[in-house]
Amino acid sequence: MDMQVSFLDRLFEAGLLIDTGVEGLYGRSGQFEDVIAAFERLIDRFGGADGAEAIRFPPGMNRAYFEKSGYMKSFPQLAGTVHSFCGCELDHVSLMKCMDEGGDWTGEQKATDIVLTPAACYPLYPTVAKRGRLPAEGGLYDLQSYCFRHEPSTDPARQQLFRMREYVCMGTQDHVTDFRQRWMDRGVQMMDAVGLTVEIDVANDPFFGRAGRMLANNQRDQNLKFELLIPVTSAAKPTACMSFNYHQDAFGTKWGLELEDGSTAHTACVGFGLERIALALFAHHGLDVKDWPAHVRKALWG
Repeated sequence: MDMQVSFLDRLFEAGLLIDTGVEGLYGRSGQFEDVIAAFERLIDRFGGADGAEAIRFPPGMNRAYFEKSGYMKSFPQLAGTVHSFCGCELDHVSLMKCMDEGGDWTGEQKATDIVLTPAACYPLYPTVAKRGRLPAEGGLYDLQSYCFRHEPSTDPARQQLFRMREYVCMGTQDHVTDFRQRWMDRGVQMMDAVGLTVEIDVANDPFFGRAGRMLANNQRDQNLKFELLIPVTSAAKPTACMSFNYHQDAFGTKWGLELEDGSTAHTACVGFGLERIALALFAHHGLDVKDWPAHVRKALWG
């Protein structure tokens, strides 16, 4: 924990992150953003020739889609909803009185039809399903979005609002598992290009409760999720900066994603935690990009 706080304080002092008074909610400097933009260009160089369809969703998604996804059943501890005042003038008077008295005014808020996006790919599945059957070659999509997960922490690599870049593949089992392996290989190559030491290990999502522990064990047993780990604040507990996920036909069944022959599509995705990768670069190469090794700067900025 001390190493996490120390690194976070250094990031604040350097002006790379900006303290907002809420753990895990930070402003970013121009230099921090420039590193993320440069790394995204590196992603494009590795994946651009694959011909993925680029789609950019906002950081909020349809609450009905969110409910159907099952996210609330598996990860209620991470979910965030958008609430707004929906009352009349009398309710407004009551709200202001509550605020003036220092009370909890949030009771006057009601849930809207928007929830905060938990992962960049979640709005994609219903969108593609509405188009009809996938073409013979399946589907490949390039996404980027701010995402929300409610896990406040002094670890700068565990932010509540962060950006996720994803490639999502839809097709046959062989098609999508080949896609996942290709990106696991690319991920190691990319991190080597920017001077970061990594390891890839089997992982699981943070499912909630007793039933969640069974789901997590099943996920690990079937090697459905791998993570690319980089030491950021701890060498003993490196940070997951990329994930490689095979969903089998779970999303295909849930959303009615069909291949050209009418069979259910399998899906897989690769996710880049953009803030985490930037933090890994600053942790390993220093807080001033001008002092980074020449080969790292060349890989990022040419």
